[in-house]
Amino acid sequence: MFIQKQIQYLREFFRLEAAGGILLGCAAFLALLMENSPLASLYNAFLEIPVTIQIGALLINKPLLLWINDALMAVFFFLIGLELKREILDGQLSSRDQLALPIFAALGGILVPALIYFAFNSDDPTAIKGWAIPAATDIAFALGVLTLLGKRVPESLKIALVAIAILDDLAAIVIIAFFYTDTLSLLSLSIGSVTLGVLATLNFKNVQRTAVYIITGIVLWTCVLKSGVHATLAGVVLALFIPLKPASKDGKSLAKNIEYKLHPWVAYGVLPIFAFANSGVSLQGLNMNYLAHPITLGVFFGLFVGKQIGITLFTKIGCALKMLQLPKGSSWLQYYGMSLLTGIGFTMSLFIGTLAFEDPEHQRYVRLGVLSASILSGVLGFLLLRFCKASSYGDPSVLQS
Repeated sequence: MFIQKQIQYLREFFRLEAAGGILLGCAAFLALLMENSPLASLYNAFLEIPVTIQIGALLINKPLLLWINDALMAVFFFLIGLELKREILDGQLSSRDQLALPIFAALGGILVPALIYFAFNSDDPTAIKGWAIPAATDIAFALGVLTLLGKRVPESLKIALVAIAILDDLAAIVIIAFFYTDTLSLLSLSIGSVTLGVLATLNFKNVQRTAVYIITGIVLWTCVLKSGVHATLAGVVLALFIPLKPASKDGKSLAKNIEYKLHPWVAYGVLPIFAFANSGVSLQGLNMNYLAHPITLGVFFGLFVGKQIGITLFTKIGCALKMLQLPKGSSWLQYYGMSLLTGIGFTMSLFIGTLAFEDPEHQRYVRLGVLSASILSGVLGFLLLRFCKASSYGDPSVLQS
């Protein structure tokens, strides 16, 4: 009887929209706790476990941490690609009017944080590599905080947050491809191009077999990994070739079906594992020099200040030009509260930080900036939306243009 009750409690927990964000926070806290306890050596040894796969001359030998960052995050980006494709072709971003708001907001949420980071680190050629770190938003965490508020915020505001975060992450993918790729292997790229041809053929023929795309996707991921381009890009590319159109009028969309089945695995598995692997920040010897370091300050102010200013300012400009409107039923105060939540960079910002800096000391600055900005953005955004006057919700007199 006791076990049945516990199972029922777990089922009810996982039905919560905010469950993914809660697990993310718990995973990050556990990593922080272990890194600053006698278990620190065990934590680091776990992440350094060598994992090797070899098939003939093909060898992939990486520590567990890099398998998490390269392979599991490719699955996350695969889900992002599926969501983006669905939204653009058959969802909230399928028309120009619907697309205008997240485009303006995402543009401001990328440019302003990057400029703030640049202002703090322009005189350091090494530190400047982290300019893209505060440009990303953690969809799962930000949406998790927003859903904790229930009906206090309109559904349209949640949709806007997801759309902005998706475009943020799409921009992050492009940034990774162009700015965080070193040497290229022409052989691997050539084989990858053939794999793309196979995927294009499968899509053209509207093949609906999931296993075929998974096998081809693994080959593509391996080619991208060996090419020198970051392997997570393979996830997005694969998603673009998954058929959205059903095989028949009565059939189901393969892309939507995969997205539906994959979402809980990413929300409750991939992202918490990534957070646990990348959130361990040692606080031993921490002093004002660490907190006042330009990288820490650039990341912190880029996320916490840059995101809210950039998104709100560019949205204001778009509204002034009559090119967009606020989400229906929301006020400017609520929209500003949502913009605060986009300062939760967390997994995406930490991920870009691992690409920008290999040195553990630099990564420590990044983690301090990301974690502190994400916590402050989440708390203030939640409080603002929590105590925002209920009369602003659904009030037709609220300014929306």
